[in-house]
This record gives sequence, structure tokens and C-alpha cells, in this order.
Amino acid sequence: MSTSDQPDQPGAPASTEGGAVPEPDGDRPPAVPRHRAPVWAKLCIVVGVVLTLMSGVALVGKQLLFSYATHSVAQENLLGDTGTRGQQRGHVDITGAKNILLIGIDARPDQDPTEPVRADSILILHIPADHNAAFLISIPRDTWVKIPPYNNGAKRFAGGHDKINGAYAAGGAGLTGANQRAHAVELLALTIKSLWGVTFDGAAIVDFTGFQQVVAVLGGIDMYVDEETTSIHVGYDAKGEVKVPYRQYTRSDGGQGLSPIPGVTPFVYHVGYQHLEPWQALDYVRQRELLPNSDYDRQRHQQQFLKALFKKLLSRDVLTNPVQLNQVLQVVGKAMTIDSGGIDLADWAYAMRGIGGDDLLTIKTNNGTFNNDPGNRYAEALDQTTLDLLAAVRTEQVPAFIAAHPELVAPS
Repeated sequence: MSTSDQPDQPGAPASTEGGAVPEPDGDRPPAVPRHRAPVWAKLCIVVGVVLTLMSGVALVGKQLLFSYATHSVAQENLLGDTGTRGQQRGHVDITGAKNILLIGIDARPDQDPTEPVRADSILILHIPADHNAAFLISIPRDTWVKIPPYNNGAKRFAGGHDKINGAYAAGGAGLTGANQRAHAVELLALTIKSLWGVTFDGAAIVDFTGFQQVVAVLGGIDMYVDEETTSIHVGYDAKGEVKVPYRQYTRSDGGQGLSPIPGVTPFVYHVGYQHLEPWQALDYVRQRELLPNSDYDRQRHQQQFLKALFKKLLSRDVLTNPVQLNQVLQVVGKAMTIDSGGIDLADWAYAMRGIGGDDLLTIKTNNGTFNNDPGNRYAEALDQTTLDLLAAVRTEQVPAFIAAHPELVAPS
């Protein structure tokens, strides 16, 4: 595992220095004014939708919905001995507060399957005991932590300090497929447990391909763009052809630099409530390099997008349209790998039936800004309020904590 203190590099477009951006399957906009889609967008929080999407089962028939929703979902034991799989199994009446670990992965299409992959996004979905709300809490991927020793059977990791997303890479190092996913998630969960005492009842991994398909099936999304956002991935030349507007390079200090490509005008998302086409939504939630608070602004945009996506998924237009509902459930199911903790997905859905779009609260960590780790200027440390928030997750006191700290709820 790398222990470099350089900041993680975001995924770059498949082509460079003015090359055309590849199109996703099923989404082929013309060159002007609709652009070809960027390589992909990173949004792991869409995983949380699957557990709440199914709250509309009464509208369309429980058995029909779940046969569609679950038959294509890959279910694996991701948490290993770190989870609560042995406490409740099969068909059960789910009681008590629950924590679900959500992980987004940034893997290149041509990446060697044995090459370690760092988690791109790490979130805790906390569901209080009354199951009437849900809280999404991001753990900054650059948080500098101590990762415990771990042996995945192929490689032994001696333990040490790294950014928290490196725990995922170390856990799956030397493995492929289901074994890689399982050990990667297990070490990440072990790291979180050892640091903050939070354990998980379920977990899920999301990749970009499934997310692209979900947005495309829904035909885009309506949401509010809260700050002017310039794309570093999509632009136009004088002929109206799609080009990459910035060249990315590594600065002498190890950080990432951007150099505008002459003759290419980047696409800009202006402030206001608007409809984003699938390619726009995917590109918008990628952006961080030119935003004032970098990854924190991107996290907020992802959270805002999630709520918009969640409302669209639960809208009457989708739930009462059997054809579109079937299409949505098919792509949502293929977009993720789930560890349900041994509990039937139908029981998860029934337990969360009272959670609507406005009941999903997205919570800011580190007050929405980069909080430098005193020993590593390229990494972060969690501030005291965030540590207190994680303590509230551990002690099942999140609603009371958020009531006392309403400023932590991100606008959406």
C-alpha cells in the first residue's frame, strides 16, 4: 500500500490534452449544445437509495417489486467478522439503530484487476432506532489514520498510517473479484471500528457504470445548482467539438495542477434550479478542483444530487409506470454489491418504509472545509465536532446531536 503523503489524484478523462470525451452507453448527445458525456462520475451515495427506494412497495405490490429489485443485486459477505451478520438472519423484524457502510470506487476501465483500489467515497448511513429518518455522514477520504494489521491470505499488511481510503486498498491487495471486495471492505470497517467504535449492520459498494445507467433511465434529474461550477472534463473548441478543457499535471510540491488548453472553452454550470441531462449530472458531481472548498463542495453537490435522485425514484411518475420502474430497479440492482448483514432485503425495505426524501439528512464533517492534519499537510484530521458526531453514531444519539447542532445539516 502506498503511504505517500501526496493528495489523491481524481480520475482523469480517458483521452487527454484536447481529446474527445467518451460517451456512456445509451447517452449520445450531439456536440452542441449538448456534450458527449465525461468518462464517468463518482457518486457512492446512490447505494443508500436501494434500501429506501423500496418503501413504495404498497403502491405496486410487494412480491412483484422485490422480484424485480433483488434478482440482479449481487449479495456478498463484505464485512466478514466485523459486521453483525450473526445477530439477525433471514426474515426478521428489524429493530434498533442501524449503520450501513457505503463505499464508492474509482477504478479505471483498463486497470489491472490485481492492482489495489482506493475507496473514492466513504459514508456512514445511520438509521435511528425509530426508523423514521436517515443520516448520511461522509468520512473524508484523505483523513490520516492508523490502519490495523491485516492478513487477507494473499498479502500481509503490517499496519501503519495512511489516508483512510488506503485501508480499502490494503485489504484487497493481491486479490481479485469477490475476495478483493470482501477483504477490502473488512479492513476499512475494522479501521473505522478501531478508531471510533462504529460497527456496521450492512455494507454496499457502488461503481460508476451502474450510476450512469440509473441516471440515464430516469432521463436526467431536476436540482438546484448552488454555486457556479466550471467543468475540468468537458469543453468546446471553436468548431463546437467536445474537448478536454484542462491539462492535469503534478506540481513540484506533489499537488495537482491544472493548465487551461488554448482554444477550448470549459462548460459552466450556472446557479439556479434546472434540469440536468444524464451527462451533465454525472459531470457536475465530479467537479472539485476549481471549487473553493474542493472535495467538500463536491460532497455537498453529491448530497444534493442524492436527494433529488431519491425523490425522482420515489415519485408517482416512476412508481406508477411499470415499464420505467422495472428499468430503474434493473439498473439500480446492477449498480451495487450489497452485504445485507444476513437480513432479507425485503425486511430492510419494510423497516425503512417511513423514510421519505425529506427524511434523508446529509451531514457536514469538518464544518465543510479541509482540516489539515498537523503531521501531514496533504492529509486531514477530523475536528472535535466530527469526532463527537461519530461518538453519537456509536451511542445511537445522532438525532439528539443533530438537534443540538443544526448547522451540520447540509443544504439540499
